[in-house]
Amino acid sequence: MPTVLITAFDAYGRWQQNSSWLTLIELTRSLPDRPTVTTRRYPVDFQAMRDRLAADLKGNYDYAIHLGQAPGHGRIELEAVGLNVAGTHEQMPDEFDVLSDEGPVAYRSDLPLRDWAAKVRRAGIPCQVSYHAGTFLCNATLYLSHLLAQQNSLTTRPVFIHLPLDVTQALTESKDVATMPATTMAAAVRLILDELAE
Repeated sequence: MPTVLITAFDAYGRWQQNSSWLTLIELTRSLPDRPTVTTRRYPVDFQAMRDRLAADLKGNYDYAIHLGQAPGHGRIELEAVGLNVAGTHEQMPDEFDVLSDEGPVAYRSDLPLRDWAAKVRRAGIPCQVSYHAGTFLCNATLYLSHLLAQQNSLTTRPVFIHLPLDVTQALTESKDVATMPATTMAAAVRLILDELAE
């Protein structure tokens, strides 16, 4: 039976919740029988995330689905490319570092992201493929998953899914923000899990 690691992030900055974690909670309320799923919640910290990820990937899962919050985005985005870049929102771009001196400039997913996005849209959920996961932890998680799998001869195939804010996160916002219910986002992830079970 296929095995899948699914990760989400803790709250950070001004956000008291993280839509990735809220989505993962919803997802675990009714997990399918296949594939076998293991879940993790990571801290919003480069080194801590890297250490946890390296430890988790030793499980050599068939797939690693990483979930992350993307404020301002109104659609689910399946990230195709992870860059060898490490930067925070407080830094200028010329202050960014690399994630690995030995790693390639980028990794591109070999998973059928376009097919998955189309399937999610057919279910009535806005979704698209994206080619830039940013430069912060979301990108780092995707890139490092590829790098660690390569370095350790793992069969794990990673994907990163960016999620809008959950509707509850807009309750204290003074301006309009793009949101999607965590139940809807969990349904989208479940559709992708169905594909991995085949």
